[in-house]
Amino acid sequence: MNEVETPIPDDNQVLVKIHAASLNYGNLVLLKGEPYLARFAFGILKPKYSIPGGDFAGRIESVGKNVNHFKPGDEVFGDLSGCGWGTFAEYVAVPEHVLVLKPSNLSFEEAAAVPMAATTALQSLKNKGKIESGQKVLINGASGGVGTFAVQIAKSFGAEVTGVCSTRNLNILQSIGADFVIDYTKEDFTKTAQRYDLILAVNGYQPISAYKRALRPKGNYVMVGGSGAQLTQAMVLGPFFSMTGGKKMGSFLQRANQKDLIFIKELIEAGKVKPVIDRSYKLNEVPEAFRYFEEGHNQGKVVITM
Repeated sequence: MNEVETPIPDDNQVLVKIHAASLNYGNLVLLKGEPYLARFAFGILKPKYSIPGGDFAGRIESVGKNVNHFKPGDEVFGDLSGCGWGTFAEYVAVPEHVLVLKPSNLSFEEAAAVPMAATTALQSLKNKGKIESGQKVLINGASGGVGTFAVQIAKSFGAEVTGVCSTRNLNILQSIGADFVIDYTKEDFTKTAQRYDLILAVNGYQPISAYKRALRPKGNYVMVGGSGAQLTQAMVLGPFFSMTGGKKMGSFLQRANQKDLIFIKELIEAGKVKPVIDRSYKLNEVPEAFRYFEEGHNQGKVVITM
């Protein structure tokens, strides 16, 4: 762990003392440069950003003279993936448009688990998936960070939700409100007679043709994570399949959005969504946290505390 100077906010920024941050897939992409195409955004030969970390929760220490909506002492959370990263640190200077007041019913550690994963779940279900009340929604990889939020957010929209996970995670999905849970070690959902209006692929791997078979007519498949093969098929074959048969199939990439984070905050404060945290590590244990996260078996989110 390297020592760096405390950042000085400019007139349009606030200085936040970070209390907690969390790991996301984007952190691995930033550090490893894989898949290779990501290097055009994160640095060709070495990481463009020296300090990883997108999600954070903390307390405002000071504000620039042009900041209008926040003041010192405010407890906030947000996502820096769209404006420089850098939350695996004790302080960060950020523009106010990335900040939202922390949900009153969450600790800093719980709040830090929310922004990127919950926004990914919301945007993929609502913006890309066009979720509607009464639909049958299946979430493959439902027990991870994005998946646990997706289950709850889909339920908040009035959908009937089926979560796919391994045996050890069945209880987690039941505890957060999944209507049905499929253990992928015992059953292949693509080979049953059940059909779904919307399938969200967060993890795992199934051929895109199998996902298409599991969709209802005019159903929607959205790939937000999983194997490299799954990503390639969604990007290459998805547009072709979408032009035939009336089913929409494609991939989705999250974008940090203050309005969406405010919406999620309201769901949390209404008791409709809660973060699921697997493990918590100290700042000096970040390498160990990355090793665990990279194994891909985390139940919910992995959090870093300062």
